[in-house]
Amino acid sequence: MRHTIFALGLLAAIPAQAAEPAAQLGWLAGCWAATDAEAGSGEQWSSLAGGTLLGAGRTVKNGKTVGWEFVVIREVEPGQLAYIAKPHNQPEATFRLLRHTDTEFVFEDLAHDFPQRIIYRRDGERGLYARIEGMSKGKLKGIDYPMQRTSCGGQ
Repeated sequence: MRHTIFALGLLAAIPAQAAEPAAQLGWLAGCWAATDAEAGSGEQWSSLAGGTLLGAGRTVKNGKTVGWEFVVIREVEPGQLAYIAKPHNQPEATFRLLRHTDTEFVFEDLAHDFPQRIIYRRDGERGLYARIEGMSKGKLKGIDYPMQRTSCGGQ
């Protein structure tokens, strides 16, 4: 799975117990620039509407896009949210919501090759930390993607 991370979608028909996590993801809306990568690398999220956040991201190296991904976060069964990723040149993968707080969402699929977990953590009003982690070649591996809120015109 590409290292660029994106989240999308939560359905409007989410039951009351799951509606709270969906609404709490609204802070992702807008544009996020990667702080440790080349200009143009980052994520862009639609506002929460119809229970869905839509997002896309890319990774730029040496002035060229080397990775991109589209993601949907939506209800896959009553009360169960999932992060459904479609990275370039790879099959779609679904990670179910494992746990969440007001500032962090953790999605997991232990059967996936790498990553097995996708984590989004809010850091104040302008910071976002995305992380992918899991087992790779028998070792625990994690990759962090620090981002800062930016103008959507610059992405």
